[in-house]
Amino acid sequence: MTDTKVVIRKTLRVPRSAGAPGDGARVARQMDAALAGVVFKASGDLLAHVSQLEPGAAMDLAVDVIGAVRELVGDNVPHNSYFIKFPDGVPDTVEFWVKCLREALTPARKWFRSDRDLLTMGWIDLLKLPRYGRYQHTYEELLAAHDELIPSVKDRVTVLHLGDMLQEELDRLFVDLTGSVTPLGEADLVALKSLTTAATVQLDAIPVRENRAVVNAARMEDGQPLVFVDTVTDVLRVACQTSGGDVTLQERTKFRSFKRRERRVLLAALDAVIAGNSGKLGDVTMYAGPWKRLGEYLHPHEYPQFPHAQDVFAVARGERKVRTLAGRAELAFATDGVTKAVSVLANAPGLLVRSLDRLLREAEPNEIEAVVDAATKAFESTSGRVLCSLREHLVNRNKPDAARVFTTRARRAWVTKDNRKPLSRNVIDRATTALDIELLNRMPAYERLVVDPAVLDVALPLTGKATEDGFAVLPRGTRTPVDGEVLRFFTYWKEQERRTDYDLSALFLDENFQYAGHVSWTNYRNDGAVYSGDITESKNGATEFIDIPLDSVDFAYVVPQVNIYAGEGFDEVGESMFGWMTRERAQKGAPFEARTVRTRSDMRGSGRVALPIMFARGENGTWTANWMHLYLTGGVNFNMVEGNQSSASLLARSLFHRDYLTMSYLVDMLKAKAGSVTVWEPGLRLTEPVVFVGLDRPEGLPDGSEVFTRDRLNQLIPA
Repeated sequence: MTDTKVVIRKTLRVPRSAGAPGDGARVARQMDAALAGVVFKASGDLLAHVSQLEPGAAMDLAVDVIGAVRELVGDNVPHNSYFIKFPDGVPDTVEFWVKCLREALTPARKWFRSDRDLLTMGWIDLLKLPRYGRYQHTYEELLAAHDELIPSVKDRVTVLHLGDMLQEELDRLFVDLTGSVTPLGEADLVALKSLTTAATVQLDAIPVRENRAVVNAARMEDGQPLVFVDTVTDVLRVACQTSGGDVTLQERTKFRSFKRRERRVLLAALDAVIAGNSGKLGDVTMYAGPWKRLGEYLHPHEYPQFPHAQDVFAVARGERKVRTLAGRAELAFATDGVTKAVSVLANAPGLLVRSLDRLLREAEPNEIEAVVDAATKAFESTSGRVLCSLREHLVNRNKPDAARVFTTRARRAWVTKDNRKPLSRNVIDRATTALDIELLNRMPAYERLVVDPAVLDVALPLTGKATEDGFAVLPRGTRTPVDGEVLRFFTYWKEQERRTDYDLSALFLDENFQYAGHVSWTNYRNDGAVYSGDITESKNGATEFIDIPLDSVDFAYVVPQVNIYAGEGFDEVGESMFGWMTRERAQKGAPFEARTVRTRSDMRGSGRVALPIMFARGENGTWTANWMHLYLTGGVNFNMVEGNQSSASLLARSLFHRDYLTMSYLVDMLKAKAGSVTVWEPGLRLTEPVVFVGLDRPEGLPDGSEVFTRDRLNQLIPA
């Protein structure tokens, strides 16, 4: 992917071309027409820029622009459907299976030596039926079988804006990613790695350690010293990153061999950390196993000039005993109780804040005051992201949940009973008030603040691990309204090395989150909902669809899911995506129409069942999309909606009833600091630079305006 495409996909800004001036007006018109087909629109400044370029340079830029936006909405691949006239012409499930079997047994067919070839342990093997699971028509034949899409005023329109020169845009994106106060998602970490060599700016700080490791891995490979390293774990992350492993340290990394200059860089960084504070050796025991394996590749005994680095590996091997602060706190908790544990944790404010719920649960009434006072003091030295996470956590502690949902950084989810003792309302109120004051003090005082109301219900992007890369994707917990008579979601995948069969399914739940039906490859129809047909191999890519008529179904909740029935995982295939469209029935059109795509997200989790989103019907009949971004472990193969309906419904219920901290929380504090806020509405005229907060940048903002849209909302979280 070109650097220009990276900038466009991430920011919806088009870098200025350095091409020669000329008459590119014709190319600009062609580009604008092509963008309209996927319901993107070039801003006036962008069209003017392309028009003033020499035609060849204009065409190069237009090709990058159109390619980037088509990839964003998933229009860069053909989306065929098994049943050519979907959503019409889809038969009853069993009727279709019987038809496939009859055709297989027709004497004219020479597919099988005997009928026994169709059987697997006494059952009919659908995969051995010639018609089943394989496209019976070309993509061109599919398009010819459908009426042309009729445009609607409700179709999405996304504006592309003109940016600065490419290097300036790369530098700006690099600064945004490295300066993020929240962990980045996988796609952003990949982008950050490439930007590290392309950017020309000097950094003052990299707040998040995972992001720091990506930058330092690139520096180490260039023979440069590591920067902003203040713990031994920072060095371990770099070794994992450069070995192609897990920078979060959640998964085992197989270390590669390191060049001598790379070993010197890593050992020098370790030596400097321990020389400055030998107490940091306590962090080694948390990852003793990885440290021992890394020591086999670094050969620290060959570098006597780094004696403190050798101490790290001595601790990892158990030759030197060092107790961690967490270990001392745990010992104090077990022997002397909460008050002593608090006094130990006071030396690690972040750890104290993360332990606050447990401390409050176990504290005696006469200890509560000391715990809250210590926490309030610790808030001053804790990152804003952690404070916001705690604020959201406490809001949900008024009473025990129906179930506790745990999610890993890889978005793997599991559910257990909530056996925690509830916290008193008084304690929660005291802690949240202290959090609000601390966060408010950190918020900047912007003048001329303009806010688009559409952003207010977006869940705070506290981590990039709670979302996926894609188009118009929002963090887990976000709720957005759904317009249109028909909801259609789709999944596309393309296998890499072995046959891979993904199955798009939809679980339907009633008002109490109880099973109310489903559609999948085992049940093509249910109360107006229609499944497009089962594709069982994806050498050339495969797509499955499900249609939901929102104005006629009786379900309260719709939970789409993608099950891996066989083959490669979401993080192994060449490509995998999920998205959803809305349209009016009268619009007609092919199964996939880029102009009706509302969102498209990658699927890259490590589980075998993807739960990207759920849809909920309100009391007045309106629907909302509720982002989940979760994966169930599932089985190695043969995952089906029937087998995970209990865990999927429990997850849906828990996430739907959870109170998420949203952008309205930050906007209220920004408003308190600014004194007032202007509500954005189409047609609003602004004459002076403003600070704009919204989902997408509108046209017409004055030059010099600071813009926080969905790709930069995390920049508003206090440091």
